[in-house]
Amino acid sequence: MKKIGKILCALLLFMFMTGCGSSKDVSGSLEDIMTKLYDGIPESNLPMGLSNTEITSDDIEYYVGTKDIKFDEAIVSESMVGSIAHSVVLLRVSDDESVSDVVKKIEESANPRKWICVEAEEVYVLNKGNLVVLIMSDTDRANTIKDNFNKLK
Repeated sequence: MKKIGKILCALLLFMFMTGCGSSKDVSGSLEDIMTKLYDGIPESNLPMGLSNTEITSDDIEYYVGTKDIKFDEAIVSESMVGSIAHSVVLLRVSDDESVSDVVKKIEESANPRKWICVEAEEVYVLNKGNLVVLIMSDTDRANTIKDNFNKLK
């Protein structure tokens, strides 16, 4: 009977540890994931001239506030109009980098006033596995994008 109890406890512990969605990597291209983040936002509520751009190690600091991170790939979704405070950055953290350290560095460094004349109302830095998102936007868009990120599998 004790053996069965131990086995059940071990199974429950295993299920608890592996069932946590935030520890799993999100598959798919960053472009496809970015599209999913905008689900439920009507086109009329999207920033004018919204486009995705690949981020390199040369320009990562502008987008996340620090160049002191290692990543495998990254893209940003921003308006082509500089006076709209909206930026969504997706990056895959390198295997040799701590995801929690990257999240902390971005939280401490991201500049919601990088556009100078406007400021993002909300700033979120989240991760699922090795995928990190930085969301800077108005409250409604930022919350929808955050919710969509949390739903990713």
